[in-house]
Amino acid sequence: MAPCLPVEPVKYFVAVLYRDPAALDRARRELTERWGILDFESPDHPFDTTNYYRAEMGEGLQRRLLSFDSLMPPTELVGMKLACNEIENSLADSGKRTVNLDCGYLDHHKVVLASAKGAGHKLYLDRGIWGDITSRWQNGAYRPFEWSFPDFKDLRYQAELAAIRARYLAQRKIVLSHSI
Repeated sequence: MAPCLPVEPVKYFVAVLYRDPAALDRARRELTERWGILDFESPDHPFDTTNYYRAEMGEGLQRRLLSFDSLMPPTELVGMKLACNEIENSLADSGKRTVNLDCGYLDHHKVVLASAKGAGHKLYLDRGIWGDITSRWQNGAYRPFEWSFPDFKDLRYQAELAAIRARYLAQRKIVLSHSI
């Protein structure tokens, strides 16, 4: 039997969907209180590939990617998704979310988002949370799959994900050099 290898830490991020900048600020504050300082914050991107959130969150939605400075084990994904759901609920106004927090991680191979909904391509993790492998690194970029969310599929976040990956690779090198 082959021995189990230690799992390398990964780079966590949250894709924040919001309309009101004050809601983004409150979400950012909650996120950093739980997971530490941010080392990357993307510019806003219009969230215009679906109307799925319009009835709840209104029009003119924006998406911003935030990544955390500390690397963490991939097993933290379930707890992070459940905590993000708590943050969404705590910031809701009259039962409607003011932010949607899609957390996930990346490593040098892939991008994984947490989901509370199962599907044929998702892996069940624990406590009602699935892992959705959204894209893989190939030929110098993260390439989406046919099932990837439309806004991740159209490559609008490609530069940001590459920048987060570059930061991850530098951090990974330091972590691995200390474990040898």
